[in-house]
Amino acid sequence: MKKFLFGALVLGFMSACNTDSLTNQNEASMDQEASAPSAFKKSCPSEELRAKMLQKDPSLRLKAEEIESRTQSFINDLKVGKVLADGTVEIPVVFNVIYNTSTQNVSDARIAEQIAVLNADYGGTNSDVTKIPSAFQPSAAGDVKIRFKLVATNRKQSTKTGWRSDLEQMKKASTGGIDATDVTKNMNIWVVNSILDENNQPGTLGYAYYPENAGQWYDGLVIGYQYIGKTGASAPFNLGRTVTHEVGHYLNLPHLWGSSDAGCQTDYSNDTPTSPGPNYGNPTYPLNRVCGGVSRSQMFMNYMDYVDDKSMFMFSANQKTRMQAVVAASGPRAGLR
Repeated sequence: MKKFLFGALVLGFMSACNTDSLTNQNEASMDQEASAPSAFKKSCPSEELRAKMLQKDPSLRLKAEEIESRTQSFINDLKVGKVLADGTVEIPVVFNVIYNTSTQNVSDARIAEQIAVLNADYGGTNSDVTKIPSAFQPSAAGDVKIRFKLVATNRKQSTKTGWRSDLEQMKKASTGGIDATDVTKNMNIWVVNSILDENNQPGTLGYAYYPENAGQWYDGLVIGYQYIGKTGASAPFNLGRTVTHEVGHYLNLPHLWGSSDAGCQTDYSNDTPTSPGPNYGNPTYPLNRVCGGVSRSQMFMNYMDYVDDKSMFMFSANQKTRMQAVVAASGPRAGLR
């Protein structure tokens, strides 16, 4: 297994994803599950946050363009048979748990569950992969050849009851958080009691940064403690897929509907049907929606949609190529800094 110094992987896209409002989810809780607040509905402000970052710093826009250009070159190289180093990339992961109450101090067992979920989802060995509709099976990624290894867990108790995504105070010891562990070598995941938006409103499940800001002190993921692992996690986001989704952003995957909630934009993967916007809850296949006058069934079971955890179980082959382009050759985001 090829080991990489991975940390700087995602930035510019603060994929504040999974701001989950569970309006459409009337599922019964499984044993040992807590229920997520019924007022939440899943949404992901990643693109909006990224747009603000790019507008504020033109150099980030140049980096983003360079990354996309490199990604397209990588895809073209694969088409003509020029395959870069073939092997599995192992990403070192550091969990930074900041809690107020003992319940929020997620256990080592739940963190281990989360690592196992990531390795199954990115390895294509998740048990629900058999649910992929036959129409989408030729597009399924299978093994993405990326794995995750827990290397450290840091814990800190705090009096804060919420953390704003636009201030990133959870990522600095000086503001009550935990400093990142070498973002050039590790993927840092901050686990907090509540993620607030810039208006101090709760509801965000998690977010991550895209590659253009790789190596910055705030690089990594932020996830609500309720959505780590499986045991005791909040239904219907209780299978660890919030982290799977956010790592997708960290590895340069947009939402299926593109960079704007207007929808019907490219996600740069031509094997995912164009989407007019997110899907929620537990849809039944086929779920036909229209873009550009064409009605097609949505690939709602893709990890980059907004459906409940039990309804998402695949990446596409083109998404795999995009992620491989980020970690290819010299390693995670190397050369992007």
